[in-house]
Amino acid sequence: MSGTEDKASPAEQAKFPRGKSLPSQSPLFWVQQKDRYLRQLIISDIEEMTGRRLVVYFANRFRNESMINAGDIPYVAELLGDIGGAPTDLLLETNGGETDATEAIVSLLQSMVPDLRVIVVNAAKSNGTMICLAAREIIMGPTSELGPIDPHLNGVPASILIEAPIAQQNYPLHRLAAYAIMQTKKLATSLLQTGMLAGKQPQEVSAVVEALSTKNVFHSHGSVVDHREAKTLGLAVNYLPEHDELWKRVWLLHCMYAQDITTMNYLKIFEGRARSTSVAAK
Repeated sequence: MSGTEDKASPAEQAKFPRGKSLPSQSPLFWVQQKDRYLRQLIISDIEEMTGRRLVVYFANRFRNESMINAGDIPYVAELLGDIGGAPTDLLLETNGGETDATEAIVSLLQSMVPDLRVIVVNAAKSNGTMICLAAREIIMGPTSELGPIDPHLNGVPASILIEAPIAQQNYPLHRLAAYAIMQTKKLATSLLQTGMLAGKQPQEVSAVVEALSTKNVFHSHGSVVDHREAKTLGLAVNYLPEHDELWKRVWLLHCMYAQDITTMNYLKIFEGRARSTSVAAK
Protein backbone atom coordinates (compact mmCIF):
# COMPACT_ATOMS: atom_id res chain seq x y z
CA MET A 1 0.00 0.00 0.00
CA SER A 2 1.42 3.35 -0.98
CA GLY A 3 2.09 5.93 1.70
CA THR A 4 0.91 8.74 -0.60
CA GLU A 5 -2.68 9.57 -1.44
CA ASP A 6 -3.88 9.28 -5.01
CA LYS A 7 -4.46 12.67 -6.54
CA ALA A 8 -7.81 13.31 -8.16
CA SER A 9 -7.76 13.91 -11.88
CA PRO A 10 -8.71 17.37 -13.20
CA ALA A 11 -12.08 15.97 -14.23
CA GLU A 12 -12.68 14.66 -10.73
CA GLN A 13 -11.59 17.96 -9.16
CA ALA A 14 -13.84 20.03 -11.38
CA LYS A 15 -17.08 21.14 -9.79
CA PHE A 16 -20.39 19.70 -10.90
CA PRO A 17 -21.64 19.63 -13.63
CA ARG A 18 -18.22 19.56 -15.34
CA GLY A 19 -16.45 16.95 -13.26
CA LYS A 20 -17.34 13.59 -11.82
CA SER A 21 -18.53 15.00 -8.52
CA LEU A 22 -22.16 15.54 -7.57
CA PRO A 23 -23.54 18.94 -6.50
CA SER A 24 -23.08 19.92 -2.88
CA GLN A 25 -26.74 20.94 -2.81
CA SER A 26 -29.55 18.41 -2.75
CA PRO A 27 -30.51 17.24 -6.26
CA LEU A 28 -34.01 18.72 -6.11
CA PHE A 29 -32.71 22.10 -4.93
CA TRP A 30 -29.96 22.15 -7.55
CA VAL A 31 -32.42 21.39 -10.32
CA GLN A 32 -34.76 24.15 -9.14
CA GLN A 33 -31.86 26.63 -9.16
CA LYS A 34 -29.94 25.21 -12.14
CA ASP A 35 -30.28 28.35 -14.29
CA ARG A 36 -28.62 30.43 -11.58
CA TYR A 37 -25.88 27.86 -10.97
CA LEU A 38 -25.08 27.62 -14.67
CA ARG A 39 -24.89 31.42 -14.98
CA GLN A 40 -22.59 31.55 -11.97
CA LEU A 41 -20.42 28.88 -13.56
CA ILE A 42 -19.93 31.13 -16.59
CA ILE A 43 -19.26 34.09 -14.27
CA SER A 44 -16.45 32.08 -12.64
CA ASP A 45 -15.06 31.18 -16.08
CA ILE A 46 -14.95 34.85 -17.07
CA GLU A 47 -13.30 35.80 -13.78
CA GLU A 48 -10.61 33.19 -14.39
CA MET A 49 -10.04 34.61 -17.86
CA THR A 50 -9.80 38.28 -16.80
CA GLY A 51 -8.30 37.96 -13.32
CA ARG A 52 -11.06 40.29 -12.11
CA ARG A 53 -14.31 39.84 -10.21
CA LEU A 54 -17.53 40.00 -12.22
CA VAL A 55 -20.91 41.19 -10.98
CA VAL A 56 -24.10 41.57 -12.98
CA TYR A 57 -26.96 44.08 -12.93
CA PHE A 58 -29.39 42.83 -15.56
CA ALA A 59 -32.78 44.51 -16.02
CA ASN A 60 -35.60 43.39 -18.29
CA ARG A 61 -35.57 46.30 -20.73
CA PHE A 62 -39.01 45.37 -22.05
CA ARG A 63 -40.72 46.06 -18.71
CA ASN A 64 -41.33 49.64 -17.57
CA GLU A 65 -41.12 48.55 -13.93
CA SER A 66 -37.49 47.53 -14.37
CA MET A 67 -36.07 51.06 -14.33
CA ILE A 68 -33.27 52.00 -11.91
CA ASN A 69 -34.82 52.96 -8.58
CA ALA A 70 -34.03 53.27 -4.88
CA GLY A 71 -35.00 49.65 -4.33
CA ASP A 72 -31.88 48.60 -6.25
CA ILE A 73 -29.48 50.13 -3.74
CA PRO A 74 -29.44 47.37 -1.07
CA TYR A 75 -29.16 44.69 -3.76
CA VAL A 76 -26.13 46.41 -5.30
CA ALA A 77 -24.59 46.91 -1.86
CA GLU A 78 -24.99 43.22 -1.03
CA LEU A 79 -23.53 42.22 -4.38
CA LEU A 80 -20.48 44.44 -3.95
CA GLY A 81 -20.00 43.28 -0.36
CA ASP A 82 -18.64 39.99 -1.69
CA ILE A 83 -15.77 41.37 -3.78
CA GLY A 84 -13.48 42.69 -1.04
CA GLY A 85 -12.24 45.70 -2.99
CA ALA A 86 -10.86 43.58 -5.85
CA PRO A 87 -10.71 44.91 -9.43
CA THR A 88 -14.23 44.36 -10.72
CA ASP A 89 -16.20 44.23 -13.94
CA LEU A 90 -19.89 45.17 -13.91
CA LEU A 91 -21.98 43.62 -16.67
CA LEU A 92 -24.78 46.14 -17.08
CA GLU A 93 -28.11 45.92 -18.91
CA THR A 94 -30.68 48.67 -18.31
CA ASN A 95 -32.81 51.33 -19.96
CA GLY A 96 -31.93 53.77 -17.16
CA GLY A 97 -34.16 55.21 -14.47
CA GLU A 98 -34.12 57.62 -11.54
CA THR A 99 -31.13 59.95 -11.31
CA ASP A 100 -31.19 60.05 -7.50
CA ALA A 101 -30.98 56.25 -7.35
CA THR A 102 -28.29 56.24 -10.04
CA GLU A 103 -26.26 58.70 -8.00
CA ALA A 104 -26.52 56.42 -4.96
CA ILE A 105 -25.46 53.36 -6.96
CA VAL A 106 -22.51 55.25 -8.42
CA SER A 107 -21.50 56.31 -4.91
CA LEU A 108 -21.54 52.66 -3.82
CA LEU A 109 -19.40 51.66 -6.79
CA GLN A 110 -16.87 54.40 -6.13
CA SER A 111 -16.66 53.51 -2.44
CA MET A 112 -16.40 49.73 -2.83
CA VAL A 113 -14.69 49.22 -6.20
CA PRO A 114 -11.41 51.13 -6.65
CA ASP A 115 -10.90 49.63 -10.12
CA LEU A 116 -14.18 49.41 -12.06
CA ARG A 117 -14.85 48.44 -15.65
CA VAL A 118 -18.34 48.27 -17.09
CA ILE A 119 -19.22 45.65 -19.70
CA VAL A 120 -22.10 46.59 -21.99
CA VAL A 121 -23.05 43.58 -24.08
CA ASN A 122 -26.35 44.95 -25.34
CA ALA A 123 -27.56 48.26 -23.92
CA ALA A 124 -26.94 50.60 -21.01
CA LYS A 125 -29.12 53.57 -21.89
CA SER A 126 -29.83 56.92 -20.23
CA ASN A 127 -28.75 56.65 -16.58
CA GLY A 128 -27.26 53.27 -17.46
CA THR A 129 -24.79 55.28 -19.52
CA MET A 130 -24.32 57.51 -16.48
CA ILE A 131 -23.21 54.46 -14.48
CA CYS A 132 -20.75 53.65 -17.27
CA LEU A 133 -19.17 57.08 -16.83
CA ALA A 134 -18.13 56.00 -13.32
CA ALA A 135 -15.83 53.32 -14.77
CA ARG A 136 -12.23 53.67 -15.87
CA GLU A 137 -13.14 51.80 -19.04
CA ILE A 138 -16.22 50.58 -20.90
CA ILE A 139 -16.03 47.24 -22.69
CA MET A 140 -18.21 47.19 -25.81
CA GLY A 141 -18.75 44.85 -28.73
CA PRO A 142 -20.68 44.74 -32.01
CA THR A 143 -24.09 44.75 -30.30
CA SER A 144 -23.31 47.27 -27.56
CA GLU A 145 -24.98 50.63 -27.25
CA LEU A 146 -24.96 53.53 -24.84
CA GLY A 147 -27.32 56.48 -25.08
CA PRO A 148 -27.91 60.15 -24.27
CA ILE A 149 -28.30 61.06 -20.59
CA ASP A 150 -30.65 64.04 -21.08
CA PRO A 151 -33.20 63.93 -18.23
CA HIS A 152 -36.94 63.51 -18.67
CA LEU A 153 -39.85 64.39 -16.39
CA ASN A 154 -42.93 62.22 -16.82
CA GLY A 155 -41.62 61.16 -20.21
CA VAL A 156 -41.10 64.72 -21.46
CA PRO A 157 -37.55 65.93 -22.19
CA ALA A 158 -36.41 68.45 -19.60
CA SER A 159 -34.91 70.46 -22.45
CA ILE A 160 -38.46 71.20 -23.63
CA LEU A 161 -39.80 71.95 -20.17
CA ILE A 162 -37.22 74.69 -19.58
CA GLU A 163 -38.46 76.74 -22.54
CA ALA A 164 -40.12 80.09 -21.84
CA PRO A 165 -43.72 79.09 -22.73
CA ILE A 166 -43.61 76.31 -20.12
CA ALA A 167 -42.36 78.77 -17.51
CA GLN A 168 -45.48 80.85 -18.09
CA GLN A 169 -47.85 77.87 -18.00
CA ASN A 170 -46.31 75.79 -15.21
CA TYR A 171 -43.45 77.48 -13.41
CA PRO A 172 -42.84 74.72 -10.81
CA LEU A 173 -42.48 72.11 -13.56
CA HIS A 174 -40.20 74.49 -15.45
CA ARG A 175 -37.92 74.84 -12.41
CA LEU A 176 -37.92 71.09 -11.72
CA ALA A 177 -36.75 70.51 -15.28
CA ALA A 178 -33.97 73.06 -14.87
CA TYR A 179 -32.83 71.38 -11.65
CA ALA A 180 -32.91 67.95 -13.34
CA ILE A 181 -30.61 69.18 -16.10
CA MET A 182 -28.27 70.75 -13.55
CA GLN A 183 -28.16 67.51 -11.53
CA THR A 184 -27.40 65.39 -14.60
CA LYS A 185 -24.63 67.66 -15.86
CA LYS A 186 -23.07 68.00 -12.43
CA LEU A 187 -23.03 64.23 -11.85
CA ALA A 188 -21.67 63.42 -15.32
CA THR A 189 -18.96 66.08 -15.01
CA SER A 190 -17.88 64.81 -11.60
CA LEU A 191 -17.73 61.19 -12.76
CA LEU A 192 -15.68 61.99 -15.85
CA GLN A 193 -13.29 64.34 -14.05
CA THR A 194 -12.51 61.72 -11.40
CA GLY A 195 -12.66 58.73 -13.75
CA MET A 196 -11.90 58.01 -17.38
CA LEU A 197 -11.26 61.67 -18.29
CA ALA A 198 -9.18 62.53 -15.23
CA GLY A 199 -6.44 64.96 -16.19
CA LYS A 200 -8.27 66.23 -19.28
CA GLN A 201 -8.95 69.91 -19.78
CA PRO A 202 -12.28 71.15 -18.36
CA GLN A 203 -13.50 72.09 -21.84
CA GLU A 204 -12.92 68.52 -23.05
CA VAL A 205 -15.03 67.13 -20.20
CA SER A 206 -17.67 69.78 -20.78
CA ALA A 207 -17.89 68.87 -24.48
CA VAL A 208 -18.63 65.23 -23.64
CA VAL A 209 -21.26 66.19 -21.06
CA GLU A 210 -22.94 68.61 -23.46
CA ALA A 211 -23.02 66.04 -26.25
CA LEU A 212 -24.67 63.43 -24.04
CA SER A 213 -27.00 65.65 -22.02
CA THR A 214 -28.49 67.88 -24.73
CA LYS A 215 -30.25 67.37 -28.07
CA ASN A 216 -27.46 69.09 -29.99
CA VAL A 217 -25.67 65.90 -31.05
CA PHE A 218 -28.09 63.07 -30.36
CA HIS A 219 -31.60 64.22 -31.17
CA SER A 220 -33.50 61.30 -29.63
CA HIS A 221 -33.26 59.95 -26.09
CA GLY A 222 -33.09 56.49 -27.64
CA SER A 223 -30.25 57.35 -30.02
CA VAL A 224 -27.66 54.61 -30.38
CA VAL A 225 -24.18 55.52 -29.18
CA ASP A 226 -22.09 52.61 -30.42
CA HIS A 227 -18.41 51.94 -29.73
CA ARG A 228 -17.29 54.21 -32.57
CA GLU A 229 -19.33 57.20 -31.44
CA ALA A 230 -18.39 56.60 -27.80
CA LYS A 231 -14.71 56.70 -28.75
CA THR A 232 -15.27 59.80 -30.88
CA LEU A 233 -16.79 61.51 -27.86
CA GLY A 234 -13.61 60.74 -25.93
CA LEU A 235 -14.86 57.94 -23.68
CA ALA A 236 -12.45 55.17 -22.73
CA VAL A 237 -13.82 52.24 -24.75
CA ASN A 238 -12.25 48.82 -25.19
CA TYR A 239 -13.86 47.25 -28.25
CA LEU A 240 -14.04 43.46 -28.45
CA PRO A 241 -14.81 41.99 -31.91
CA GLU A 242 -17.21 39.07 -32.22
CA HIS A 243 -14.40 36.48 -32.46
CA ASP A 244 -12.72 37.65 -29.22
CA GLU A 245 -12.74 34.88 -26.59
CA LEU A 246 -13.88 37.19 -23.78
CA TRP A 247 -16.64 38.60 -25.96
CA LYS A 248 -17.89 35.10 -26.79
CA ARG A 249 -18.27 34.37 -23.10
CA VAL A 250 -19.93 37.62 -22.07
CA TRP A 251 -22.29 37.24 -25.04
CA LEU A 252 -23.19 33.73 -23.86
CA LEU A 253 -23.78 35.05 -20.35
CA HIS A 254 -25.94 37.87 -21.70
CA CYS A 255 -28.02 35.39 -23.69
CA MET A 256 -28.56 33.31 -20.56
CA TYR A 257 -29.82 36.32 -18.61
CA ALA A 258 -32.02 37.51 -21.47
CA GLN A 259 -33.66 34.09 -21.68
CA ASP A 260 -33.97 33.43 -17.94
CA ILE A 261 -35.28 36.87 -17.00
CA THR A 262 -38.11 36.47 -19.51
CA THR A 263 -38.91 32.84 -18.73
CA MET A 264 -38.96 33.45 -14.96
CA ASN A 265 -40.86 36.75 -15.26
CA TYR A 266 -38.16 38.70 -13.44
CA LEU A 267 -37.66 42.44 -13.58
CA LYS A 268 -34.01 42.37 -12.52
CA ILE A 269 -31.23 40.01 -11.55
CA PHE A 270 -28.28 41.04 -9.36
CA GLU A 271 -25.63 38.33 -9.45
CA GLY A 272 -22.05 37.36 -8.80
CA ARG A 273 -20.27 34.03 -8.50
CA ALA A 274 -21.61 33.45 -4.97
CA ARG A 275 -24.48 35.88 -4.46
CA SER A 276 -27.71 36.18 -6.40
CA THR A 277 -30.93 38.15 -5.98
CA SER A 278 -33.81 38.45 -8.40
CA VAL A 279 -36.74 40.87 -8.41
CA ALA A 280 -39.95 39.30 -9.68
CA ALA A 281 -42.65 41.14 -11.57
CA LYS A 282 -45.85 41.65 -9.59
